[in-house]
Amino acid sequence: MGLLSNRVERSEIRPGDHIYTWRAVYAYSHHGIYVGGSKVVHFTRKKEAESGSDSTNSNSSLITEASSECPTFPDCGFQLPDSGVVLTCLDCFLRNGSLYCFEYGVPSAVFLAKLRGGTCTIAQSDSPEVVVDRAMYLLQNGFGNYDIFENNCEDFALYCKTGLLPIEEPGIGTSGQASSAIGVPLAALLSTPLKLFAAGPLGMATVTAGMYCAGRYITDLGVRKDVAKTEVENLSSHLGRRHIEDEGSVNKCSEKPKTMLPMKRKRER
Repeated sequence: MGLLSNRVERSEIRPGDHIYTWRAVYAYSHHGIYVGGSKVVHFTRKKEAESGSDSTNSNSSLITEASSECPTFPDCGFQLPDSGVVLTCLDCFLRNGSLYCFEYGVPSAVFLAKLRGGTCTIAQSDSPEVVVDRAMYLLQNGFGNYDIFENNCEDFALYCKTGLLPIEEPGIGTSGQASSAIGVPLAALLSTPLKLFAAGPLGMATVTAGMYCAGRYITDLGVRKDVAKTEVENLSSHLGRRHIEDEGSVNKCSEKPKTMLPMKRKRER
């Protein structure tokens, strides 16, 4: 168990594990659920359906990418036409990156010691069988629209592992990675008044780091009080309601106020 993350070997992972890999020189990480057989189910942006496809292709339950992209596994890249949940092989998931295992049920002290979000949680994981069942069910039914802050790949993996979702519509999802991205500038902003009492650069850095850690802790899935278990069979209604509300807010913002045209006077005869 490392301070930044938990790097593992391929031989160490088991079906139901929440795995991830760093992208763009540790700028962000991509998460998924290992389902065995060197296969990973993960969540990304929806694949655009090819225009001009016939009804037979559109009714197909899965879309596969060209087999030339993955010569090892012919079914690598299977994906629903209107879904961001995809099944790929472990090699394509990693893209030559290192393999890391997300940790569950960590003590609060260990969680706070981690320098980066999106590597562990205080929440407990469900059994591996339940985790794999959720991931495979969502592969066939989708996980809603991808959103970098409210519904990303880490949110998908966290739900598969715990079954927990926010009860109310959140401004940010359960992703620790997203919380960290917002937490750094927010901690710097909120700690500005306290820096007046800090002596020197070291004191200011300590105050900012403390605010950052506190923000990460209170937004962790294992600490939040606004989450509850949601059965995977009921997930579509939950995500559907959220999608409808999002569309409603967008349409409301896009509506332009109607302008009243001046009425013309009737000419007197």
